[in-house]
Parts: sequence; C-alpha cells; structure tokens
Amino acid sequence: MTPDEILKYCLKNLDDTVLVNSWGERGIYYNPGNKLKRGVYILTIKEKDGDNDKSSNLNRKDIYRLNLGIRKPTFSKIFGSIPQRPSKGCVVNMDYDFTSRNEILPHPVYAWMGWICVLNPSESRFEELKPFIQEAYEYAKEKYAKRQI
Repeated sequence: MTPDEILKYCLKNLDDTVLVNSWGERGIYYNPGNKLKRGVYILTIKEKDGDNDKSSNLNRKDIYRLNLGIRKPTFSKIFGSIPQRPSKGCVVNMDYDFTSRNEILPHPVYAWMGWICVLNPSESRFEELKPFIQEAYEYAKEKYAKRQI
C-alpha cells in the first residue's frame, strides 16, 4: 500500500472527510461542511521524522507511518493497557520496536491517547486495519458532535 492509496480509500469510504496537510503530515479529518478549521483527526500519514518524533526512523528510504486514533478500550484490548504520557521529546514506555514494518504497534508518542500505528502496511495488513479505521472515523464523529454543542 502507498500513502496515496490509503488516503484515497479514506476519502472515498468515509463521508464528510477532508485531507489536510500540516506539520509535515497528511491527515484525514472528519469535518462536514468544513465548519471547523481542520476538523477532527481520524488518521495521519507521517513520512519523515519530526523534532519530537524520531522513534520510527521515518527518514529511511520509502518508509512511512500510518497513525490512527482509536478508542482507549480497544487500544487496551490490543496492548494490555494505556501507557503514561511521555515527557516532551520522549516515547511511551512500552516494549516495542517502533521501527518494525507492517506490524500494528502502539503509537510511539501518542499511545497514551489510544493511537496505534503501522509502518508501511501491506495490502493484507491494511485489510486488518479497516475496522480500526472505521472505529477512528466513528470516534472522530463523536468528538465532532461534542464540539458542536
């Protein structure tokens, strides 16, 4: 799978979503009618290391990371528990190789918020991720509704 294929899938299959480029990432946000400045995150594609996020070594040739914001109970089912928020510039205290490709991992920085990630997912891994993408979408819709109250 390429980043463009993932983004195209989301825009085609998740209603009221928009593509936003910011902070060196491309993201899919829930934003019906573009009522919010950006919308509510569903997922992002990160293709290079940032100042506070170098743990996946994204500066390697042709490496990218798909990041998804799922619900904390789902995250806990996968990984056992929610980690503490790391100090600025640090990674979560979880025993994972955040440079591994094609493996569902806790997000190295945002796992404390229930985010997961995969470096360079294959087509079969992407199929496994589709229920998580749908959950991230539904979760973003819930957050959006709270902002509209």
